Amino acid sequence: MPDPLDQPPVLGSLTWEPAAARPDLLGDPVAAALHGLSGPAWVAPVDDALADTAAFTEAYGVPPEASANCVVVAARRAGQTTLVACLVLATTRADVNGLVRRHLGARKASFAPQDVAVAETGMAYGGITPIGLPASWPVLVDAAVAAADLVVVGSGTRGAKIAVPGAVLAGLPTAEVIEGLGVPVAEVPAPDPAPAGPAERAPDDRDVGWGERPDDPDRRYLEDRPPHWGSD
Repeated sequence: MPDPLDQPPVLGSLTWEPAAARPDLLGDPVAAALHGLSGPAWVAPVDDALADTAAFTEAYGVPPEASANCVVVAARRAGQTTLVACLVLATTRADVNGLVRRHLGARKASFAPQDVAVAETGMAYGGITPIGLPASWPVLVDAAVAAADLVVVGSGTRGAKIAVPGAVLAGLPTAEVIEGLGVPVAEVPAPDPAPAGPAERAPDDRDVGWGERPDDPDRRYLEDRPPHWGSD
């Protein structure tokens, strides 16, 4: 009897293929990391104009609860900035200013600017995924993602999505499963007070997935700067 994990998933209206067979649909860091996964990964092409979560789930019939967002967080402590990936279901938002900041022991935590996230990951804006991130990055995985039979994440490009068991994401080398990392959108808590100094929010600190900001790009270049280039 064939192993069901060897069969392409039936998920939405997409046609899934083994990810290793379609490196053309993957970001270079993602393709290089596939061999280290503890289980199967599937990939399907999508219209890059429909890569953002809301548009993707509506266009391809993939339930939001079967999709996950990977956001890059910049955490500051003692003048040092650490970049961290947080993986939560698309029905939730990462509790960056509360749970994530406390877990990392950081004075401040905020979503990293778009240009920093793209440059540091080597992945496309709107396609950042936990597979193939820099080896030094912590990957915080919500317990609901880890428990999912199959979850859809980015492919490192905007032109495809990867489907992978939640347990595979939880088994990434630097992954840590955290209960309550993602909270329902309607229940996103107010930021915790910072332990020292006034609370600050970076220009990019908003609860939206990568690639879901319609801001004018020229204004973004003026506002955004890599968090580790400025003083704390």
